[in-house]
Amino acid sequence: MNVAVSNAGRRWLWLTFWILVVFLYAPLVILVIFSFNDRDLVSFPWEGFTVRWYQTFVDNIEIIDALRQSMWVAALTAVVTTVLAIPASIALVRRRFFAKALVSGVMLAPLVIPLVVLGTALLILFNTIGMPFSGLTIAIGHIVIALPFAILTLVPRLERIPASLEEASRDLGAGWFTTFRQITWPLMLPAIFSAFLLSFVISFDEVVVASFVSGDQVTFPVYLYSQLRLPRQLPAMIAVAVVILVISAIVVIASEVLRKITDRRLEADTTVVDDEEEVSVA
Repeated sequence: MNVAVSNAGRRWLWLTFWILVVFLYAPLVILVIFSFNDRDLVSFPWEGFTVRWYQTFVDNIEIIDALRQSMWVAALTAVVTTVLAIPASIALVRRRFFAKALVSGVMLAPLVIPLVVLGTALLILFNTIGMPFSGLTIAIGHIVIALPFAILTLVPRLERIPASLEEASRDLGAGWFTTFRQITWPLMLPAIFSAFLLSFVISFDEVVVASFVSGDQVTFPVYLYSQLRLPRQLPAMIAVAVVILVISAIVVIASEVLRKITDRRLEADTTVVDDEEEVSVA
């Protein structure tokens, strides 16, 4: 008997699943609970429900400025990363060139480089070329981090788009740009949107590299980390963290739902194309 489908096996699988859920999300649940605890220090016992920490967050100008800086940096990072990831993914999937594996490895290498090392390298680089620290230097660091994730989001979608669609477009006289605009872009659009959102979230949450190259224009994660040393500020910081957590979860879930819907449509469309090709061959 297959253990995975037996009653005992099914119970163990469910038990393992719920243990993993508790392990992964218990810290977040505790974070939400403390954001509503009417106590100046982040500790039990529970002293009543309150939303004053959220009101403190709204009234704190420094937090609002840090959030505004994070939004600007994340938006710039998402736009540039997505623009760079589109031609890179097309080249990796559709083109054949010398040392393709090496080029692919170089573009994906930031995935395995420790962020502390990357932050130190960027710090030395910007100091060497005399570039002042600002939101732009933070965005450059975040683009390096987010680009591999954006490429890995676009490549699977591009691999599922039949190359015959683009070849048919070019056989009918369309140039590369028309083919990209009329065929490739619409079919890649859900993945492009997912790559944009993923890059935005990565940049918005990133703290290690930003702490090296932000100067006095700190992002929200850097500001939050600096305030954790002050116990009196911690409840308000927890409230802000919960707000950011909820927004990030909504963005990621919406992106995933959109990707699933469009994947089904693409699968249906490509199935029709494959059937038509089989009929024409027959």
